[in-house]
Amino acid sequence: MSRRRAALAAALALLLTAAGLGGLWALDRAYPPALERARLAAQVVADREGRPLRIFLSADQALRLPAAVEAVDPRYLEMLIAYEDKRFHAHPGVDPLALLRAVAQVIRHGRVVSGASTLTMQTARLLEPRPRTLAAKLIEMGRALQLEWRYDKAEILGLYLTLAPFGGNVEGARAAGLSYLGREPRHLTLAEAALLVALPQAPSRLRPDRFPDAARKARNRVLERVAEALALTPAALEAAKATPLAGRRRPLPFTAPHLAERLRRARPEAARIETTIDGGLQRRLEALAKRRARSLGPATSAAVLVVDGVDRSVLAYLGSADFHDPARAGQVDMVGALRSPGSTLKPVIYGLAFERGIAHPRTLVEDAPRVFGGYAPRNFGKTHHGLVSLSRALQLSLNVPAVAVLDRLGPVAFTEALRRQGVTLRFPGAARPGLPLALGGVGTRLEDLARLYAALGRDGIVRPLKLTRDAKPERSSAILLGPAARTQVAQILAGAPRPQGFRPAPGAQRRIAFKTGTSYGFRDAWALGFDERYTVAVWLGRPDGTPSPGRFGLGTAAPLLFEVFGQLPPPEPQDRRGNDLRSAAQDLPPGLRRLRPRGEVLADATAPSAPRIVFPLDDSLLVLPPEGGVQLQAAGGRGPYTWLVNGRPLGRMSRRKTASWRPAGPGFAEITLIDSRGRRDQTLVRVQAAEALE
Repeated sequence: MSRRRAALAAALALLLTAAGLGGLWALDRAYPPALERARLAAQVVADREGRPLRIFLSADQALRLPAAVEAVDPRYLEMLIAYEDKRFHAHPGVDPLALLRAVAQVIRHGRVVSGASTLTMQTARLLEPRPRTLAAKLIEMGRALQLEWRYDKAEILGLYLTLAPFGGNVEGARAAGLSYLGREPRHLTLAEAALLVALPQAPSRLRPDRFPDAARKARNRVLERVAEALALTPAALEAAKATPLAGRRRPLPFTAPHLAERLRRARPEAARIETTIDGGLQRRLEALAKRRARSLGPATSAAVLVVDGVDRSVLAYLGSADFHDPARAGQVDMVGALRSPGSTLKPVIYGLAFERGIAHPRTLVEDAPRVFGGYAPRNFGKTHHGLVSLSRALQLSLNVPAVAVLDRLGPVAFTEALRRQGVTLRFPGAARPGLPLALGGVGTRLEDLARLYAALGRDGIVRPLKLTRDAKPERSSAILLGPAARTQVAQILAGAPRPQGFRPAPGAQRRIAFKTGTSYGFRDAWALGFDERYTVAVWLGRPDGTPSPGRFGLGTAAPLLFEVFGQLPPPEPQDRRGNDLRSAAQDLPPGLRRLRPRGEVLADATAPSAPRIVFPLDDSLLVLPPEGGVQLQAAGGRGPYTWLVNGRPLGRMSRRKTASWRPAGPGFAEITLIDSRGRRDQTLVRVQAAEALE
């Protein structure tokens, strides 16, 4: 052959090779590997340490968990490759030597003696299951070459570890570890690793929970075949073969089921959701709540939240006493259920009154039968205590003083203060906020009460609860209560009467400020409390709303609250000196010595010597001006004067009887005027945007 012909032949061969490679590239792009099954995984909701709390099956009802080589014991991988595919790291997806050996055995024996499938070919078959035919085998080989072209060996092993069948709906090494060993397969004994290698050979015939003898024999065959490759000593081999079989199918993790359901609905596409839950604490409290609910009757349920005050992360979330008990409506998540809060809003009412200068813990109030515009509250025990301090009234949860404080504060102003913090109280129909809300005449949720008490115990900001580790913290400067008012409320609640029979643990240093509540008709029993770090919220009752006569917060819910605190680590002590509550009422300014009815205050405000707000008038509507501010005007009193809007000073004290105020936006606003003698007047106005009136 001349040089010219040789060059032409070489060029033609090169051209054909390029064309062939180009065709393969085009086919690869037109028909990429089908990875849908590997991506169709079960959803895992995990605790703060990464341990599964609950696993939801995939859309095709498989227990299939994504896996990577890092998720399994290296010895298991070594055993798997030694048994299934010795040249896995050398071949390009199809092992020519194994293929030639298998063909020769068929020719010699007239039947298949050993297969030639590599781990890559098995992975291709698991991705796209087909009937066992020669055409399917050829497609499988092509797909194996394609997988090797696209992915490295570790990624291919990860696909196999995700899809390998282990019997029933169990797919993948991680799912098999949880199902048959009760744990993830990160650390395995020789016997356990051999079992996981053996099961995919014939998963329906080797299931250890159904066919333990067959599974044991298959496991031991694996051990014998890999003994040389793994350099096992005879003693180690015999010990592994003699190991009892891990045979039974273990139940999947089922902890914090209500939270898991809630997060799954919120993030249905997430393969894994890592929560802030402390798994050990959650399981202990689930057992504790179940025992407590059972002691109270067959229809009683319980809900508990434990919140870390530092970042508002939820450490325990119990939606019911027993998820599987239909008599207790166990599948109903009572953490988010609307219920009457009883007296649990009283600390916030008092705190806002302290914050806004309306009252002080040592302010005296008359605890006696009274009528507030047609509303006549009565104390829980139907007895009255006469003249008491507000501190004592809150500790004893007296109803008449609480309504008197709310009457001065204003139920609309109180509701708006909570709404600005993201807490919405639910009133029946289109009802306007009224005085009964002080005693539970409103709907709220355990979750919102936990947020309020976490704010009382920490920084005064009502933040959202953090349920997942990746939740971004909300940065807000809107403070519900300042340090002085929070300290006053905490000191009062720390001195509240404990449940009957309560005995603190020896040497216990935890200082728990808590409040209980009982809704009308004994339908809900509440206990909420906080210490230097943690907030605990407890609800007990019947989810269907039927009464539980004789079950009240202090006797029913408070004991569980203190038991929950007993399960928490001791917090680091903090400085809580704050305002001193030991001063007597006569040491207070005249306006704070005694809490008088709102009508009496208004009557005083009409006297020539007392200050009064002449604009805007009480219960008026202000149109938000496009520019500038609203000019507040006063008459009477003696300067200097202090103007407050929603409890916040409007500039400094001034001798002028006018002040300019620029509303932040639509909504209700409470305007307060205080003169130098502590006398005051208040108006509640509603601000509305001009375009809303068009």
